[in-house]
Amino acid sequence: MKTIALQLVTVGLENGQRGVFIGVPLITENSANADNLVEDIWFSNIQEVPDHLTVANLIRLVREESYRRQAKLH
Repeated sequence: MKTIALQLVTVGLENGQRGVFIGVPLITENSANADNLVEDIWFSNIQEVPDHLTVANLIRLVREESYRRQAKLH
């Protein structure tokens, strides 16, 4: 079975609310070093996606959006 590496990021607010974000890991055990410290965090606009979307399709959409945003910054 083919697998996809995912990482959950939980953000807790002072009022007790929490949000969970799913993404592709940026830092792995093999790449952990001082050059991989977090510098910025961006949140995208909220987007509606079909509820039948698979995890693989969701990751593909997230990567495509990430590449588009990165291209706009450079």
